[in-house]
Amino acid sequence: MKNLRPLVIVVGLFIAWQLLVSISDVPPYILPAPLAVFVAFFRQPALFAHHAVITALEILLGLLFGFLLGTGCALFMSYFRPAQRWLLPVLVISQAIPVFALAPILVLWLGYGLASKVAMATLIIFFPVTASFYDGLRQTDTGWIDLAITMNASRWSILRHVRLPAAMPALGSGLRVAAAVAPIGAIVGEWVGSGAGLGYLMLHANARVQVDIMFAALLLLSFMAVGLYFAVDVAMHRLIRWRNTDFST
Repeated sequence: MKNLRPLVIVVGLFIAWQLLVSISDVPPYILPAPLAVFVAFFRQPALFAHHAVITALEILLGLLFGFLLGTGCALFMSYFRPAQRWLLPVLVISQAIPVFALAPILVLWLGYGLASKVAMATLIIFFPVTASFYDGLRQTDTGWIDLAITMNASRWSILRHVRLPAAMPALGSGLRVAAAVAPIGAIVGEWVGSGAGLGYLMLHANARVQVDIMFAALLLLSFMAVGLYFAVDVAMHRLIRWRNTDFST
């Protein structure tokens, strides 16, 4: 039953959507019926596949770079106290700047291609990964570290065998958040300026009042985001199976 739960939820949402359209008699240019959205999708599968591949590439690259930068920054702050005192306030202050406001600047600097969208996704992902991983490293049980030092473990051995495993659950939480918000950066970047991607397709369809295509692109993006979330969730759960932790509940 647990494996069928997502399917039941999705089917229930589509039924509620259809009931809302039927009962309220809302015009299709405001809220199309689910069947109309599916017809729009299967009428042009190549079009959606083309734009979905581009958006997926932006999201995955942003997730990769955000993960590498975030974990690297967390390790740097954890092992160099002066860096912690200088970088941590900067990271916190940076979150006061709306990332969406940076999208036009990134497009201006990096152009309308892939780079500006990847940079947007990276910026959004960077902070939750950094904050969660840094907290995990900082909250490692000092008794474990003291025991490793007593056994003449090197700094690298302590990091590899003690601090990293202890910080993995916290990093898993940060990566789950990152996977959920990663599509936001890519889509916002496409809205500001692009020639391809699901965000571009939604804007193009909206300008032509092709609401069924716009909803189809939105649904496809939602399924991609959910799939990425659960992929990260399963990967982290298997990676830290030594902990009795279930991220999916």
